[in-house]
Amino acid sequence: MKRILALVALSLCGAAPAPRLGIVERIAGADGGWDLLSVDSDHRRLLVARSDGVMAVDLATGAVTARFVPGARLHAVLAVPGSGIGLATSGQANAAILFDTASGAVRAQVPTGANPDAAIYDPVGRDVWVMNAKDGTASVIDPRTAKVVATVAIGGGLELPALDGRGHLFVNVEDRGELAEIDLKSRQVMRRVALTGCDEPTGLVYFSGYVLSACANKVATLVRAATGKLEGTLPIGARPDGAFYDPVRRRAFVPAGGDGNLTVIDSRGARPRVIATVPTQAGARTGAVDPATGRVYLPTARFDPPAPGLRPKMVPGSFEVLVVGET
Repeated sequence: MKRILALVALSLCGAAPAPRLGIVERIAGADGGWDLLSVDSDHRRLLVARSDGVMAVDLATGAVTARFVPGARLHAVLAVPGSGIGLATSGQANAAILFDTASGAVRAQVPTGANPDAAIYDPVGRDVWVMNAKDGTASVIDPRTAKVVATVAIGGGLELPALDGRGHLFVNVEDRGELAEIDLKSRQVMRRVALTGCDEPTGLVYFSGYVLSACANKVATLVRAATGKLEGTLPIGARPDGAFYDPVRRRAFVPAGGDGNLTVIDSRGARPRVIATVPTQAGARTGAVDPATGRVYLPTARFDPPAPGLRPKMVPGSFEVLVVGET
């Protein structure tokens, strides 16, 4: 009887029971660096921005195309839904590479600001906002004409952006520990929110009226999007980079490369709450979710202990994409 009452209480408050998640597959890839990734739902592919181009993974078969799109020091990649156009940001070229999502053929290279990093597609304006990490601007690109239609001054070291679906874009400003809010129509900064208690915010996601920023000091801040009010924190792992959301299952995810875990956050109920911490692997700091299946994809590799004053070297043959799913 007590168990039945507990389940009823969970149902009434809108909260979900903790999912049984774990690593269900490992997809090997070529050696080299990586950054952000996304799912191309139109072609059922995972697209991973890598140091030498875009790696593509067939989500049905797991088949890997190591250099689906050529490029150098890529940071982000996305497919514009229904257009057949993809975009990848190149830190080396200071440009956005536009490509055909069916073939991977490059269509155009569009100059941006310094060190273009994260990018996001606005389905209302039908343009892509590219965050230029080094000069604190955003390049607004029309993917169909392959032109920059605006350059928006934001300021600071820009990290990941998120949209609220109500005409606003949010972006983490890593070196200032703040969240900037931009009006998409006027292309002006509306508000800046000091993320008190948050060191070096990177990953960002919007859900259920909240903007969640992943912080280097093992917390994620929750900001009420409508008011800009900071409404507390949630515990996460060390060295997070990305953050992403599954709108079907209403779960947010924050991968932590330092601790090697994935924090799962339920967005239902009166307040977001952590419902699972899934062991993954050290280095798994970015990721993407496939809303069609709920599976999460996390690129990572193993590294040798670093020599004094040097960065650690990747163990040859160790790069792979971890697949997290229901177990």
